[in-house]
Amino acid sequence: MSGRATILLLSGTALVGLALACTAASAQQTRGLRTGTPTYIAQPPAPPEPPLTPASSTPQAIRDPAALVQGQGTAVSTGQPPRASDPVQGSAVRGVTQRQFRAPQPTVARLPPPAPPPPPPRKRTTPEQDPWAAPGLRLGSVILRPGITNSIGYDTNPQRIAGADAKGSAFSRHEADLDVQSDWGVHELKGRLRGSYLNYFRNHDASRPDGEGNLDLRLDASRDTRILLESRARLDTQRPGSPDLTANVVGRPLTWQYGGSAGVTHDINRLQLTLRGSVDRYDYEDARLSSGAILSQKDRNLTQYGLRLRAGYEVSPGFRPFIQGEIDQREFDEPVDSSGYARSSKGATARLGASFEISRQLTGEVSGGYQDRNYDDPRLKNLRGFVGDAAVIWAPTPLTTVTLRGTADLGDTTVPGSSGTTMRRARLEIAHALRRNLTVTGFAGFGRTDYEGQNIREDFTDIGARLEYKLTRTFAIRASFTHERLNSTQPGSDYTANVSLVGIRVQF
Repeated sequence: MSGRATILLLSGTALVGLALACTAASAQQTRGLRTGTPTYIAQPPAPPEPPLTPASSTPQAIRDPAALVQGQGTAVSTGQPPRASDPVQGSAVRGVTQRQFRAPQPTVARLPPPAPPPPPPRKRTTPEQDPWAAPGLRLGSVILRPGITNSIGYDTNPQRIAGADAKGSAFSRHEADLDVQSDWGVHELKGRLRGSYLNYFRNHDASRPDGEGNLDLRLDASRDTRILLESRARLDTQRPGSPDLTANVVGRPLTWQYGGSAGVTHDINRLQLTLRGSVDRYDYEDARLSSGAILSQKDRNLTQYGLRLRAGYEVSPGFRPFIQGEIDQREFDEPVDSSGYARSSKGATARLGASFEISRQLTGEVSGGYQDRNYDDPRLKNLRGFVGDAAVIWAPTPLTTVTLRGTADLGDTTVPGSSGTTMRRARLEIAHALRRNLTVTGFAGFGRTDYEGQNIREDFTDIGARLEYKLTRTFAIRASFTHERLNSTQPGSDYTANVSLVGIRVQF
């Protein structure tokens, strides 16, 4: 062996010995610490080789390919090291993780349950329909409610005359009426017609008809403009003691009043303007005297033309005051009457009023004003005075209804030397339903007629009660009693009458 090789061998031996000494010293200093290589890193010893099998002509890789990798050792441990999930920390320092520096997550509270939906708005309650009202007959889009009433009664003074000449008589009354109401989306047609005949069994001269009716049509030209068409008629009779009858007559002369009007109403915000023109006709039947002669009343026939302008302002939904102006002209068929007076005249009227609905219990319209009437005959002085209308309906309870009506007007007459008449009328009715099909109504009325220029004044009063008992929607029983009294400054014109009546009504 050469010297160089010997030196290298001695150097390697010395290095190995130094390494072993250092290792022993380190083992003594680190006494108590774990030594050796962990089992999960160290490679386990190889399993013993299987026994040799006889040689085969087929290679092992072809006979069992998985056998090449099965049973081989691996350096990766299949177990979990202890404290693998704990944070890494030094031997003398407590471990600190990032989780300890994070702000605590806010507690997520559950949202409050949603508020319940508000209750639906309260619908406006419609008035309950009367279960005893007439069902009506439908003719297309128009509802008709006809009715017939047949009654019998007793009248203590059929002719309404004064003194002992008044003789009572039983009588029958036959009445028919018809209510009309349209059922249209726009426009409206409504009206009421009534007619009756009284037949006195002992005094046929006192038998008489009477009736009245109106029919109104509203055409909605636009949202703010409406066309108004109206028609009206009235049939009545004159009592024998009337001051306008200059002689004693037999029977009850007929009077007719009929006419119509046309107008337009326009709304400008809360302001409502109405312009209306009217034509009315008054006809009087000739009277028959006790001597058989005929008393002509053609000089009383006249036609009246009128034009009215009305402006109302809606202060609130239930209160509308208005101002109204009207001019009219009355043209008599005869230039002069039987006394030689020219009765044609012109009039001008101004009114203030209001329509109101303070509540559902109190509704109505009230107006009042002043009228000045100028006659063609200079001998007749102007007729001036207060004019007005009132209609108030008050329902203090659902079972009680109070109705107040009043009128003040200036009329015509043929009494010689009198310009005309000043008429005042007032009527009060109180209806109370004892049951839904049993209604009792008490009424009282007062009227005064003054003949201007003559010392003639008539005060008329009536008071009484009515009862209606509805058996079904079709049949009803009606009864009434009325006391009438007339006090007049004209001799021989006062009278008193009591009228009793009971009957049955059929309505459809």
